[in-house]
Amino acid sequence: MRKWIGAVLIIVSLGVVILPVSPATAANVYEISGVAVDVTADTAAAARNKALADGEVSAFRRLLERITLLEDRHRLPSLKGSEIATLVQDFSVADEKTSSVRYLATLSYRFKRRDVRDLLISYNIPFAETPSKLTLVLPVYHAAGIMVLWDDPNPWRKAWAERQVGDGLVPTRLPTGDLTDIAIIGAEQAVKGDPQRLAAVTNRYKAGDALVTYAVAGLSQKTGKPELRVRMTRHGGALDTQTIDRVFRARTGESDSRLLARAAMELSWLLEDSWKQDNLLQFDQQSVIAIDVPIKGLRDWLRVRKQLGTVAVVRGVDMVLLSKTSVRVNLHYIGEVEQLSLALEQADLALLGNGEKWVLNFSGRQGN
Repeated sequence: MRKWIGAVLIIVSLGVVILPVSPATAANVYEISGVAVDVTADTAAAARNKALADGEVSAFRRLLERITLLEDRHRLPSLKGSEIATLVQDFSVADEKTSSVRYLATLSYRFKRRDVRDLLISYNIPFAETPSKLTLVLPVYHAAGIMVLWDDPNPWRKAWAERQVGDGLVPTRLPTGDLTDIAIIGAEQAVKGDPQRLAAVTNRYKAGDALVTYAVAGLSQKTGKPELRVRMTRHGGALDTQTIDRVFRARTGESDSRLLARAAMELSWLLEDSWKQDNLLQFDQQSVIAIDVPIKGLRDWLRVRKQLGTVAVVRGVDMVLLSKTSVRVNLHYIGEVEQLSLALEQADLALLGNGEKWVLNFSGRQGN
């Protein structure tokens, strides 16, 4: 113990910032994978070159949509292929197949975080980089006086299961609906927001939050056409319980299943946007907060330091005091302290305090 304390004290005495901001977040936000390309050209080489160029454009668009708000999609920068190429850090190729004129592959791209940030800032487009922990979706369907969560048929659950999920900042999954799930929580308990049962099913899937999407099917009093009234409530995590209410009315010729599918997709976008709004990076607001980090040894501190390096709003950490049981640090961050707390929670770190004294612990629930 004395050896490592002595080594760290040397660093402290030199006044060195020991934690630069890591270029990668916990979920590699600036990496886009699964870019499928299939190009035919006069030669295999020409097909490959075009495929890689097309892949860059597609991956870059996916990246921008991942970190920006829906309302800003029309303002996203439209760059030439050569301009996008300068933003690519590296790429990898998998499942490559070629013929004399055709090229097929699955590509992954990593983009330069600082350069993409600078680009969006120059366009005055807000963006977020903090990935959420896994969100467990509980789709409750109410029709003809019957409320179902696990029972079949549940067309609302089917709609959520069949969504074309993008690569956003909020990963989601549905529970399997086995006997254990059925024993933990029922439809009415989910809708009422039973905290103990929601926590139990969330912990079972190592998720950070539970999202109850309660859909009531009926007919519009004005038009007589099918409509879906949905209350979407997010429970758990560092945020207070959040609720969104929406009404979806069937369009001309739209079947019940298509109405449900559209509602599930639009609510997924709202979920993403709500998360991004809470985590928009505020570069014009920079602060420093003094924090005590309880430790039992070097391993604890190294683990905390590693986790801090994945948090987008953390700009650096200065160690100022060290003892056998705690480390005092000055943490440099951007945005509000509430935003910092939320971002730390996604990295399994809990910031506790009242504005005068702050303590950073590992969170009780370590998801994803």
